[in-house]
Order: sequence, then structure tokens, then C-alpha cells
Amino acid sequence: MSQANNVFQLVAVIAEREVIRYTPAGIPIVSAILQHRSEPIEAGIKRLIEFEIAALAVGEISGRFSQAALGGSFWFTGFMARKSRNGRSLVFHITDFAAIEIADELISKNLDTGAKNGIR
Repeated sequence: MSQANNVFQLVAVIAEREVIRYTPAGIPIVSAILQHRSEPIEAGIKRLIEFEIAALAVGEISGRFSQAALGGSFWFTGFMARKSRNGRSLVFHITDFAAIEIADELISKNLDTGAKNGIR
């Protein structure tokens, strides 16, 4: 069996963000809540999608993420993982992000998969 990919991309607003903290090993972590809103077409009908998702920025990306504008819209890339080893809830681990204007340029040049809801 080949290894499955776990890549999650999302356009969202940084709704809440905690201050940077450090693991016992000295790795920086920033926790946040991201808000997404879109209106994709499903079965020919426009559907309103709104949700909040817990997110983490770990390591080098945490410094840049901690400086990003609260309330700002960004294109996030990362992966999903369990919040805890035995838990069932998920958290989005951010591996990269860009302001919407920059992300739109990158998407149109390289990454456009045709999705219209901000989730790819």
C-alpha cells in the first residue's frame, strides 16, 4: 500500500491566537482558531459553509504566524492530526501561509485545482 498524503489547504481568517509558548524541548508553538466561510456549489445548489478550526503553528513558522494580522485572511497549507494521541478531535497543523493577494497569484500560476470554495 502506498503512503497516503495528508495535505489540507484552506482560506481562512485568524479569529483568535495565543501568545507563543515553548515545549520542554524549546520548540515554539502558537495555537489559534481559524474561521472559514464560503459558498460552494453542491449538486447545482449554492451552499453556505461556515466553520472554525483549531490550528497550530510549530517551529520556524510560529514566529511568522504570531506576527500575522489578527482578523486577516490568509491561504493556509498544512496537515490534519489528532489533537492528542488518544483523542478523536483534529487540529490543523500549519506548515505555510500567505496573505490572500499573494496566495491568489500563486494559485493562478501553479496550484489551481478548480475548487471554488477556498478548500483544496
